[in-house]
Amino acid sequence: MQITYKNKQMERVLIGVNALTAAAVVASYLCLFGFDEPLLPVWILYAVQVALLCVFVAEKITRLFNAVSKPDFWRANWFEIPFLIALAVIVFGAGKWFAKADPTAVRHFAVGIYLVLQVVIKLSRTSVNMAASGKNPTLTLIASFLVLIISGAGLLMLPRSSATENVSFVDALFTATSATCVTGLIVKDTGRDFSLMGQVIILSLIQLGGLGIVVFGAVFALLLGQALSLRESVAMQDLLSARTLGRIGNMIGFIFVGTIFIEAIGAVSLFGMWDDVPGRVANVQQQWFCSIFHSISSFCNAGFSLFSDSFIGYSKNWRIYVVVCPLIVLGGLGFGVLYDLANIAADRVKRFFKKCFRKTYRFSMETPKRMSLQTKIVLSVSAGLIILGALAILLFERYAGGGDSTGNPGMLGALFQSITARTAGFNTIDVSEMSPSSRFVLILLMFIGGSPGSTAGGIKTVTLAVIIMTAVAALRKRREVEMFKRSVRIVVVGRAITVTLLFVVVLFGATLILTITENANGFTMSQIAFESASALGTVGLTTGITPALTTAGKLIIIVVMLIGRLGPLTLLATLTFNLKPARYSYPSEAIIVG
Repeated sequence: MQITYKNKQMERVLIGVNALTAAAVVASYLCLFGFDEPLLPVWILYAVQVALLCVFVAEKITRLFNAVSKPDFWRANWFEIPFLIALAVIVFGAGKWFAKADPTAVRHFAVGIYLVLQVVIKLSRTSVNMAASGKNPTLTLIASFLVLIISGAGLLMLPRSSATENVSFVDALFTATSATCVTGLIVKDTGRDFSLMGQVIILSLIQLGGLGIVVFGAVFALLLGQALSLRESVAMQDLLSARTLGRIGNMIGFIFVGTIFIEAIGAVSLFGMWDDVPGRVANVQQQWFCSIFHSISSFCNAGFSLFSDSFIGYSKNWRIYVVVCPLIVLGGLGFGVLYDLANIAADRVKRFFKKCFRKTYRFSMETPKRMSLQTKIVLSVSAGLIILGALAILLFERYAGGGDSTGNPGMLGALFQSITARTAGFNTIDVSEMSPSSRFVLILLMFIGGSPGSTAGGIKTVTLAVIIMTAVAALRKRREVEMFKRSVRIVVVGRAITVTLLFVVVLFGATLILTITENANGFTMSQIAFESASALGTVGLTTGITPALTTAGKLIIIVVMLIGRLGPLTLLATLTFNLKPARYSYPSEAIIVG
């Protein structure tokens, strides 16, 4: 909701004060918890936080009197009243009605929670407002990723984030980029080299990067009862690639609730898995953290694991195939497809109960909701790639492996690698010991990636389907590309070809540059090409060369991971946003191809 203010100059000043205050809140927390010992006396830092609390309250009061419409202001900021009431009850009631043992700690905790909520709410609203500013929305998306990566790298460099020695800037930047871009390539062991604080930071980057910080901003706005304006809804429609504007709020709510629900089910299902390998997980708290970490990492297709060998130690556990695989597949289908499937399922259930309890409904002409073309393509191509990839890996490991390969990984092992290669990046077998033929299959799967609107990278399944059907249409001498008895617009065909061409250029370019920077390391072309494809597809599989990359090589992989997460077409659209389409066309002339 957009609030109109009387004094525009005062509003600009308050925006600057808000930014400085939020930065001061973050700095106070870094001084308190980012180092082995607080940088300043604790009482000074707590006093600073109380002062910052007063600044936030004064800012709200000033804006209330500066607002043109007081009712609109209260509707947009209704949540401030219960927040302040709860804060006052805790501050003045601690030591009298409750928390008599240590009232000061409870007061500090309450003030800290209020400050964190204020910073999160302001960042959320800022991200949505920037996306709806009328400028290039993809530029806002890129800026949000860059800010998240740089902030995450700074947090990972804090002494409390490391379990052993402090992480260098390049390694912290690499880890933050890999987590934000949900890739999974690592130069530091996540479970050994990072403390619990560092692992929580990585997990937060995975969740924010997987869903997008702008989406989180819209979620917080809707949770706080702030309806999106028309411009904000249009911006969210562009970022989510939604087809209808009227249901954008429903889709954002579905993304948030669906993500929390699926990840919660995954975490509960994985809880009993860690007993299979003794000595890995010591206590119940670690078991829950491992379950939550790997559930989020699986659904967001990040591929980060708390174990040095990923899931190789758990390759015999049924939960790998019954829980982790479905999490990866669901995360790689795309939120648009999941939303469509959820609507169809809800419609089927509603129609079933209507038929049972309303006899006249059986004679109604209401048509059931049908699956969209996008959903049909995504499901069919995803299923085909999973099956064909598993069969190819199983075949090549059995007959083309030679003496240095893993031999026979089994049908379940081949199936897991086929699923994880397109999206996630976990592994139950050592990739470096696979046959060259199987690694080539993995490169192809990583290049294709997941589906549009998901957390996965690659050219996407729909792009592959459009290109294949374009070739089929040419062979059949059809003037239009057809799929499931529907025609595909020529602009979509052009976009699919452009995406594929850009991915090929980036993949070959990154591979070529890495052969130069990593010449002294003695890596083979196969290893370098595999690493480049894994970074571009935001997969995270590796033959083991990632930690040994030079500084230049790490920086190249960082750029490739960011390009793979955003998509070359997104970057190209950002660069050509202000270009106007030509209003003329040249005469056509026949040429020969092929």
